[in-house]
Amino acid sequence: MENKFLELPKEKQLRIINAGMEYFGQYGYKNAKTDDIATKAGISKGLLFYYFKNKKSFYLYLYHFCEKVLNDYIEDEYLNQLTDFFDIIDYGARKKLEMLTEYPYINHFIMEAFYSQKEAVSEEVQQLIQKTMNQAFDQYFHNVDKSRFKDGIEFKEIYQMLVWMSEGYLLDKMRTNEAIDIKLMMEDFKKWEIMFKKICYREEYQ
Repeated sequence: MENKFLELPKEKQLRIINAGMEYFGQYGYKNAKTDDIATKAGISKGLLFYYFKNKKSFYLYLYHFCEKVLNDYIEDEYLNQLTDFFDIIDYGARKKLEMLTEYPYINHFIMEAFYSQKEAVSEEVQQLIQKTMNQAFDQYFHNVDKSRFKDGIEFKEIYQMLVWMSEGYLLDKMRTNEAIDIKLMMEDFKKWEIMFKKICYREEYQ
């Protein structure tokens, strides 16, 4: 019945999507209650299951939705013109910041999905995430100018380190229930970029 959901006004779709991302992101797949999600979205639980057959179908829909949103926000003609590795990283981070104004719970949902274990959706989601990450890297970094890097530096490894650092930052905030200050996070991320650039790039490109 997802087609019926797509026939809804965009405002109502967004309300249901954000409610789902908020509760799944906060409580995880198992502990998130569809009654609470429906109430937050301003619809009945029966109507939620009319649009999405069951809890799992709704969760997987949200994952695929997040995947599309991330791609739509970041992938554009300007990105395809960039060849500097750190310019691409910086552009992607800024576009994700724009995305959070429309989908404020998307980071929490994605992080919960990434680290979910032993849940009814875990195996399927992990396979989807691995496929997405591999495709995203090839898609966003295919034009990278490798000549800027020092000998022996693999830029894919640098990318993975930046991802781990970002995930650790977000996980620490989630663990302590501390609000995520996006502006402050971006300032820290910029510091990490500068540090890695000095380590990885030849002197003339720093």
